[in-house]
Amino acid sequence: MKIPFNDLKYQYLKYKEEYNKAAIEVLESGWYILGKNVEKFETNFSNYIGAKYCVGVNSGLDALILAFRALNLPEESEVIVPANTYIASVLGVTENDLIPTFVEPDEYFNIDPDKIEEKITDKTKAILVVHLYGQPANMEKIMKIAKKYNLYVIEDCAQAHGAEYNGQKVGTFGEIGCFSFFPTKNLGAFGDGGAIVTNNKNIADKIKLLRNYGSVKKYYHEIEGVNSRLDEIQSALLNVKLKHLNELNEEREKIAEFYLKNINNPLIELPKIQDKSKHVWHLFVVKTKNRNNFQKYLESGGIYTQIHYPIPPHLSGAYREFGYKKGDFPITEKYSESILSLPLYNGMSKEEMKYVVKFINKYSE
Repeated sequence: MKIPFNDLKYQYLKYKEEYNKAAIEVLESGWYILGKNVEKFETNFSNYIGAKYCVGVNSGLDALILAFRALNLPEESEVIVPANTYIASVLGVTENDLIPTFVEPDEYFNIDPDKIEEKITDKTKAILVVHLYGQPANMEKIMKIAKKYNLYVIEDCAQAHGAEYNGQKVGTFGEIGCFSFFPTKNLGAFGDGGAIVTNNKNIADKIKLLRNYGSVKKYYHEIEGVNSRLDEIQSALLNVKLKHLNELNEEREKIAEFYLKNINNPLIELPKIQDKSKHVWHLFVVKTKNRNNFQKYLESGGIYTQIHYPIPPHLSGAYREFGYKKGDFPITEKYSESILSLPLYNGMSKEEMKYVVKFINKYSE
């Protein structure tokens, strides 16, 4: 049996008629940029998340970059960021000439709130929270710290569409929530896309300016902006998928629950779920000492996996200027050497799940 790491085709086929109808309506409309479909999606998504405003942009990375740009922080201000994350999270900081201050993760793979305060200086202006793999960070503790030190909170929710902490959806705790609609995300488009959500009208208005060359009215430019607009056709397709997002997330949760209940190999450490958290299982990430051996073993059985992520940002070539070395963030580095993401995708059959579990339980070193 062959088990791919992911299979996006199922989500299209399940709602094929709705997607095709939405796409054709856009094509026949003759209006392809910043039209009624973008406006409709912005309204629908802000209502779903529970925020007052949503602004669609070109990608999750652009959402992060424009979010920090909208805050207009002094150059070389410091931003608390998780050491254990994808590099896009940090790029949102450094693209604005801000300095990332890395903080180690907790046992749930997210930024450890108990390690944040020791990294705060008089130059610290914000905390970037990443809800990694679909599980919310501990927003209760983080928001208390932010309030104590008068810091902005930006949430990177690229992997956590619909996730909740204490009954509140992620993206609504801080000043700005940033989302990616890359095709593999829980709310994935059929190409690149992203959005920010906020309860601050001034921030929403500024990001609308920034995404469209700094212009409110065509050819009248109030500020220096960029071209970062969510397309009409992607918005129309996202409006279809958003209606089914809870259903899709529930399906992912059932697959994760099956793994959690049935994988019982002592060599494999299963993911932990934090109290008060609603996990949406963008990824199912396990840990094992001999990760490479385990990955090769699974591949020998036709089970394909991925590593999220093999190189922590502080050790990447992109950030060698900061002078970090191996050993500076040992928890993050240990994770990067031991984590492996198992297949988990909408449309995964019970037979496929059973095969993965059976094969994992037979694994030995």
